Amino acid sequence: MATSITPSATQSRRRFLQVSAAVPAAVVAQSLLPAGLASTARAAESAPAAPRKYPIGIELYAVRGELTKDLPGTLRRIAKMGYEVVEFYSPYFQWKFPYAKEVRALLDDLGLRCYSTHNGFASLTPGETMSRAIELNQILGTRKIVMASPPPNTRNAEDWKRVCGQLTTAVETLKPHGLTCGFHNHRVEWAKDAASGQRLMDIIAANTPPEFVLQLDVGTCLEAGEDPVAWIKANPGRIKSVHLKDWAPGKKEEEKAYRVLFGEGVAPWKELVAAVEAVGGVEFYLLEQEGSRFSEFETAERSIALWKKFRAGA
Repeated sequence: MATSITPSATQSRRRFLQVSAAVPAAVVAQSLLPAGLASTARAAESAPAAPRKYPIGIELYAVRGELTKDLPGTLRRIAKMGYEVVEFYSPYFQWKFPYAKEVRALLDDLGLRCYSTHNGFASLTPGETMSRAIELNQILGTRKIVMASPPPNTRNAEDWKRVCGQLTTAVETLKPHGLTCGFHNHRVEWAKDAASGQRLMDIIAANTPPEFVLQLDVGTCLEAGEDPVAWIKANPGRIKSVHLKDWAPGKKEEEKAYRVLFGEGVAPWKELVAAVEAVGGVEFYLLEQEGSRFSEFETAERSIALWKKFRAGA
């Protein structure tokens, strides 16, 4: 992508210094308070912490057409809608490092964060490709390099055990760089291995370390006839991010399947969100659409509005 980005200067370092300077002053000020006021201040400090906030993001594949035409403009529109996190998918890997730095500067300027990216298997295989993936993701501020699809001919238990061995090595390789990796499920991985009778997803979970992220795509789990809530509870602490993709029985020509918006399908969102926050270890959410009856931008705007309405009533 050759689009030029000219973001305004970020203020993060200046803000950090301002806050750091204010801390000692606040401590001294409290020590000078009268006894009654000081005890009130201490009581406020010991009050229950506010509920944890889970950022809402978007998998940018949902606006892929717009992103291809105008990446900076798309990010600006997404930020204006209220999204806090973005997940870039595989074309990002072709960016040159200076361009990636421009994208990161724009993200900072817009208050957006990129906590994960979607990648091919080569990005998690030691060598030049993995080194490039590490540098790009460090520039973007990423925490997780997610494998979006396995290598060709990965079909049965033995194939997956071999791949999991490579992914386990990747986890260790990424640690010194402040990164980890994970896998984004599809419908096919919910199938059972013919020889062992085990679900492939269970084989993946059993043969990767605890820090390996099992990024849950809710829609594909539902399409496969599986229970996403049961999956979350069976894998505590490993569902660090969730693709909030709904699904409904029917054909896409009928505006069913993956064309329904968040909350219009059969996903048990209330139970799922409760499970992933209490047990799954979720850190952030990502809305994703493969398409809908609306344009890409309107779909993204309606999706976040539906999510916020759901959260307000949860």
